[in-house]
This record gives sequence, structure tokens and C-alpha cells, in this order.
Amino acid sequence: MVSVVVTRESDALAVVAVTHSPGKALDRLLDSVKAATYRPVRVLLADLGSTDGAPERAVQRDGVDLLRLGEAVARAAAVNRAVAELGESAGWIAIADPGVEWGEGAIDTLLDAAARRPRAGALGPTHRLPDGAVRPSAWELPSVVDVVRRRAPVPAARAEGPVGWLSTSCLLLHRAAWESVDGLDARHPEPFDGVDLGDRLARAGWLCVSVPSAIVTVPAESAGTPTGGDRYVTSRLHGPARAAARVALRATRRRP
Repeated sequence: MVSVVVTRESDALAVVAVTHSPGKALDRLLDSVKAATYRPVRVLLADLGSTDGAPERAVQRDGVDLLRLGEAVARAAAVNRAVAELGESAGWIAIADPGVEWGEGAIDTLLDAAARRPRAGALGPTHRLPDGAVRPSAWELPSVVDVVRRRAPVPAARAEGPVGWLSTSCLLLHRAAWESVDGLDARHPEPFDGVDLGDRLARAGWLCVSVPSAIVTVPAESAGTPTGGDRYVTSRLHGPARAAARVALRATRRRP
């Protein structure tokens, strides 16, 4: 059983964003960070080769650094490299895509929830679209049958508490939990990197916690309800079970 003492003042806070010519979306993210927490924040941009100059302009702000990856790697791999670059002082890491706008006090609200739930390894806010509509950002873990039958995952209840997994487009991570599962698995594209992360955190004794009182605004074109997940399911199975799942998945693709 994992036991973690949350000490809000002793662990540094960092925000990681992966950029690839993000334009003004990056400005919206950086402008919102200041209002999201009272704590000092280091922002690290993991850049995949931007050509619009947005990351270079961003580093003129205090507390913003740029990590040039020099190659077009998967988003999950870019996040992993950025977290490794932060060093051990960053005890809390917020991942947020460019274009996400943190609501006032949103990061502090997530930290407050972590203090109430010492086993929280990942905490996710409510995602709102620009028109105010709520977009699901917390779900229950899918079963093999869910994926084989192409059933949409079940959104978690909109109340603070443990869920199966959270959208990685914006969430707060406890560094010890992150290290215990070796970060994101780059084999899984978004949003199934979040499904896989939630599964592995649970296996390691951590919780994914939905915190509806923390609000962020996400772009209208951001990922919605996930579908598919063939690679996720087969990667989690072994032996005859994996073979059976692959046969079933192939059969569903042949259906008219």
C-alpha cells in the first residue's frame, strides 16, 4: 500500500507542455498558469521542431524554459523527456497541452485534493469547452469486451473521487507516482496513453482522482471520447488471452 505525505510547501511545482508551432494557443496556456496557483512555477516546453517562433517568444517570460528535442517523437515520449529534464526537485508536475487555459486557482484546487487523498498519483480537473459545455475527462477503465465490441468508455461520475483514468491533455501528477510506473508509455497515442497510465498507477497502488471543482478550458478541437484501443488491450494481455483478443478484434474489422 502506497503511503504519501503531501507537503505543499516542500515540493516544487512544474508545468510541462509539448509544442509544435502552437501559435497563440501557447500564450493562453502561459497566461493562465499565473492565476492557477500562488506557488512559484517552472514551465518547461518540450518542442518538436516549431517553426512559428512561439516557443522562442515564450522563454522571454520568467520561469519558462525550452527543451529542443530535435526530432518528431510521440507526445508521450516528449513528456517523458521533459519530466526527466526537470530534475528531482519537481515533486508535482502538471501536464497541459497548448491552448488549455487553467481556471483561477485550478492547480491549487488539485493540490488541496491531493492533500485530502494521500494515495492520489494523478488528479484531473473538469474540462470545459469555450462555449461552457463540459467535455468528459475522467472515465472508468475499459474491459477487453468493451474494446472488442467498440463500446465507448463509461464517463466517471462528476464528483470528487477515484476514477479509472484521466485525460492526459491536462492533469496534475505526483512525481513519486510518475516514477513508480516509469511515466507514459509512448506506444499508446492520446487518449489511450491516459488509459494505460491509469491502469499502471492502480497496479502500483496509486489512485487517479477526478476533481470537478478545478476548472480548465480546452479547445473545441481537443480529443473527446476515445474509441478503439486495440494496442492497449493486447499489450495488457498475455498468452491465450492475447491471442483470443486479437482474433476477436480482427473479426470485428471484417464486419460490414
